[in-house]
Amino acid sequence: MKFVATLVAGLALAVAPAFSAEVPRKAPELAIQLPDGSQKLLSSYRGKVVVLEFIFTTCPHCQHSCQMLSQLQKEYGPRGFQPLAVAWNDMAKMLVPDFVKEFKVTFPVGYGDRNMVNTYLQNPPEESLHVPQIVFIDRKGVIRMQSLPRNDGATGTEANIRGMIEKLLAEKAAPAAPVSTKPHASSKKSS
Repeated sequence: MKFVATLVAGLALAVAPAFSAEVPRKAPELAIQLPDGSQKLLSSYRGKVVVLEFIFTTCPHCQHSCQMLSQLQKEYGPRGFQPLAVAWNDMAKMLVPDFVKEFKVTFPVGYGDRNMVNTYLQNPPEESLHVPQIVFIDRKGVIRMQSLPRNDGATGTEANIRGMIEKLLAEKAAPAAPVSTKPHASSKKSS
């Protein structure tokens, strides 16, 4: 009986999908929709070190993380650091302006939908995501690290975020290459 249980558990692990995004990979274009109707293209930050967060405005961890990133922007912004956030909870478009005011967020916060977030993170639609999801993009536009879908407890710590920012800022910037201004097809979808 014990053998059968062990065999079943082993088979379940063997066939369980191992969902992890390919890293490093070129950061796909992302059109971040802002509540005022304008948009920011991720590619417009090429040459900077970007921390892109996918958040819920109602999530205490996301609220704290955005406050921390605002502080890190003051510290590292002059050296080329740029945080960005995309809220994707229900009614995010309406909630983002109050979120920015209440938590004194000093960087662009837009909104999107689950489909766009899953596509960007290479997360299968049926897999759940914990928030915040954090993506580190180097000056050349390459995703160098991102959170695991169910979070790993370490990626979002201040020590890790600070360490990755410092590491990526220390790398030489490549000359800016021409970048398409067309948003990635998945960034145009809405719920």
